[in-house]
Amino acid sequence: MGSIYDYIRVATFAIGPDGLISQWSSRAAEFFGVPADEAVGADPVTAFVPRELWQRGRARLDRILSGEEWVGTAPYRDADGGEGLAEVYLMPDSGTPGATCLAVDLGRLRRIETDLAASEAVFGQTPTGFFLFGLDLRLQRVNDAFAAGLGLPHAELEGLTPYDLFLPGEADRLMVALRKVLAGGEPMLDLRFTGAVPRTASPAVTAQVRDGVRSWAISLYRLNSSAGLPMGIAGQVLDVTSRHVAEREAAGVRRSLALLNEASTHIGSTLDLETTAKELLDVIVPQFCDLATVDLYTALLSGDSGPIAVRPGLSDGCGELRRVAVSSVVGGASSVFGAEGSVPVAEAGGTLCYPRRSPHARALRTGRSVVPQPGPDPLLRSTLVVPLVAREQVLGLVQLSRAIGSEPFDARDVAIAEELVARAAVCVDNARLYRREHERALILQRSLLPPGNPAATGLEIARRYLPSNNNTEVGGDWFDVIPLPGSRTALVIGDVMGRGLRAAVAMGQLRTAVRTLAMLELDPAEVLTALDEIARGLGGDTGAPGADSTELYLATCVYAVYDAVTQRCVFANAGHLPPVLLSPGEPARMLDVPPGLPLGVGGEPFEEVEVTLPDDAVLGLYTDGLVESRKHQLDEGLRAFRTALSNGSKQLEQLCDEVLHELIPHHGEDDIALLMAKVQPLPEDSVGDWRLPSEPTSVSKARELACSWLLVRGLDELVDTTELLVSELVTNALRHGRGEIRLRLLRDRTVMCEVWDDGYAQPRQRRAQETDEGGRGLQLVSLLAERWGSRRTPNGKIVWFELTL
Repeated sequence: MGSIYDYIRVATFAIGPDGLISQWSSRAAEFFGVPADEAVGADPVTAFVPRELWQRGRARLDRILSGEEWVGTAPYRDADGGEGLAEVYLMPDSGTPGATCLAVDLGRLRRIETDLAASEAVFGQTPTGFFLFGLDLRLQRVNDAFAAGLGLPHAELEGLTPYDLFLPGEADRLMVALRKVLAGGEPMLDLRFTGAVPRTASPAVTAQVRDGVRSWAISLYRLNSSAGLPMGIAGQVLDVTSRHVAEREAAGVRRSLALLNEASTHIGSTLDLETTAKELLDVIVPQFCDLATVDLYTALLSGDSGPIAVRPGLSDGCGELRRVAVSSVVGGASSVFGAEGSVPVAEAGGTLCYPRRSPHARALRTGRSVVPQPGPDPLLRSTLVVPLVAREQVLGLVQLSRAIGSEPFDARDVAIAEELVARAAVCVDNARLYRREHERALILQRSLLPPGNPAATGLEIARRYLPSNNNTEVGGDWFDVIPLPGSRTALVIGDVMGRGLRAAVAMGQLRTAVRTLAMLELDPAEVLTALDEIARGLGGDTGAPGADSTELYLATCVYAVYDAVTQRCVFANAGHLPPVLLSPGEPARMLDVPPGLPLGVGGEPFEEVEVTLPDDAVLGLYTDGLVESRKHQLDEGLRAFRTALSNGSKQLEQLCDEVLHELIPHHGEDDIALLMAKVQPLPEDSVGDWRLPSEPTSVSKARELACSWLLVRGLDELVDTTELLVSELVTNALRHGRGEIRLRLLRDRTVMCEVWDDGYAQPRQRRAQETDEGGRGLQLVSLLAERWGSRRTPNGKIVWFELTL
């Protein structure tokens, strides 16, 4: 055990009749950092008291040497020049002039008092059971939660050993664990123990536990003194009696999830009906059942262009089906199902019709699973019939059986089987729908284009899309308008080379990738570089019939980011036709944007070009179907496009229509995508921009500027929230960034606040623990703001948040 002096700093020394130090203890040497040979003979006032207090200190010392006792606090200075506060006890010596001095470091003492108070609070108030074993491995102390869990008062628990709490075998295990922790010092966590409820426990506790036995999870760790000597063992205990049932349930759920996960990766690898059925049986036999078959309506397999299945409730369930797959680990089964309608096991490829009153016909008729009564077959114990239903159409059914010795199907098994069969049904129906490639591809393409005219800060948007004259295939043209933080907008247009379902799917993948990359706040050249990598990664086997597995995904794209505050637009081009700019009072012209290589080629970096767009300027992005066809050369189409823009209406929507009307004769075998944006300058009072020095006073200054800006614009309801969040972001910029701080407020459809600094480290929201002193600022921003985030700048970063008006 350690001494009390190991925890608090205490110094003792003696002062002689001459007012000089006459004796100096080792703890005084440690306290003041001055050895005895230097301290003895020194003036205690001038040696350890700040200069401004020398006169008062000398007067006090004179009175003490005259016989006056004094207790109080006094500042002192150690050997390193640091100042502290000590509580001093000065007692004159009896009989002879002189005094004895006792000094205690108040800072250390207050910390010990705080730690003791915190420990008492945690020990007494936590709902978790805590206990302390002494060096003799007997309980010294328990908290209320531990005593309540056992139903015994504290007094009866103190002094007990593990053998008083647990059965002999479990008590031996706990004793071994206690000795191991006490000897080695390494904690032991989540030890499981089972013990009988004490005979003296309250009836309420005994009634909660079946058979008078409870289970606990115990964690142990050694308590050490400040000198590192063992003082005992502390432990935390959790009652886990009710957890065993939950664990068994969880194990069953994990098995079910594993089966579903395997189904997700295994079923539907091709668009072949028979292969999909066999993949389903590979998953469920024998992992889920012992025998299974798959039957599909013959119309589905014949490729009939008319209705190939029926909706639940509209059929008698007696239609002709073909058995496309059989899998069994049961030898000699004579029939699949029993008393309600036994059916002989059919070979794969055979056709059959189920009797009207059979469970199979009922499942086909209702679209719901059926569990028939057991039949006469001695090898099978339980059977389940699940219809194959996709998009509200019954395509066939799956029959599953478990042999004698297996558990019968329960409600959870039925749900799992229905989920597995539902996934297989979707794959089967996808194979049927694949024949309607053009219709589905066209729907996909149009669904991926922005609906209507998307809203953009500082821009009026108009767009047009016209499919080609080819009625059998669709192209991969796409465009997008993506709002970005900071009153910026990304304008995108692209064209996947090729036609058909493959081009439409590739277009959807690239468009999704563009939106994802745009949210990462990458520069236009970086976006195209990442898209190039993605396009090259899409060049593998698509699994589509007739697709060349070695063919590359190639696409052209223009990606531009427009800043409504500065009216600057940054372009990057990947092999696409150049943008067109129509400035007021000038003819339309092609922007000189380096074309770059198409996406999917790789090997060359993309370049960026920044252009300032004047008020009311019109920017045009388009695909080659607008300006090129077999009958018209590209140069001719570009010239006609520029002429149509220059001579067109001032209204953007009407201008779009006029451009298409002029260039329709050029329209041929390719799709047309046209995206036009007209610059609309922001109101003069919509932006507030300030630069602040990197000093603490900037926090209050930023709050004042932001609140004043909002009040002038009548946005009083946002003042309190903005003041709080601005304070947090500017404080973070001071603490984690460097250099000058910039504060900018933008008003559009929302109010956005941006804080700029020269630090490159991006903020990251984390979950603060209860004992953490910080880490909650970004949680507060996330809670109060509509959105928040950060983005890189050439010289640092911007952290922003948005508030709805």
